Amino acid sequence: MLASRWHHTDLRFVALLPLVLFLPAVVAFFVNPSVAWGEYLGVFFHLSILFLVSRLDAAPWAKAAGYGWVALDVLAGILMINEVAHDTAWAVRLGGHVLAGVWIVSSSLVGKTWPVRAVGVVTGLWLAGYSFVGNVLPESFLRPAGILILVWFALLAIFDRSHGERAAAPTSSTSAAGAV
Repeated sequence: MLASRWHHTDLRFVALLPLVLFLPAVVAFFVNPSVAWGEYLGVFFHLSILFLVSRLDAAPWAKAAGYGWVALDVLAGILMINEVAHDTAWAVRLGGHVLAGVWIVSSSLVGKTWPVRAVGVVTGLWLAGYSFVGNVLPESFLRPAGILILVWFALLAIFDRSHGERAAAPTSSTSAAGAV
C-alpha cells in the first residue's frame, strides 16, 4: 500500500497543492514581509513539496537535494516562528535555496515540455544564485523567484501527462512476459 513506486495522488494535485499554499505567502512577502502567519504557511508549503520531489523525474542526488531543501526551509520557518535571530534563520533558508535550485533545475531539465524546462531552469538558477549574493542584495531581489516558482508549479500541473502515459505504458509484468 505504501510502496515507494505507488503514487498516492496524481501529479496535477501534487503540483497544485504547494501553489495554493505558497500563493498567500508570496502575496504577504510583497505586501507585509514581517507577517507572522506567512511562516506557518511556509512550513506547510515546504512539507507539501515532499510529494512533488518524490513524483518528478530526477536523479537520486537531485531528489536528495529537493528533500534537503524541504528540511532546511522547514527548519528556517520554525526558527522564525520561535523568534530566533533573523540573520541565523535567513542564512539557513538561503542554504536550503541552493539545494532547491539544484533540484528544480535538475528535475526541469528532464521535463517533457519546454515551458516547464525553461521556467524551471530560470527559477532554480535565480533561487540558488540569490543565496550567494543575499548578503549584499535586499530580500526584494528574491521576490521574482517566488513568482516564478508559482508559475513552475502551475506549468507542472497544466502539462501533466502522467495519466495518459501510464495508461499507454505496458506494465512490468506484461513487458516481462513479452520479453521471454
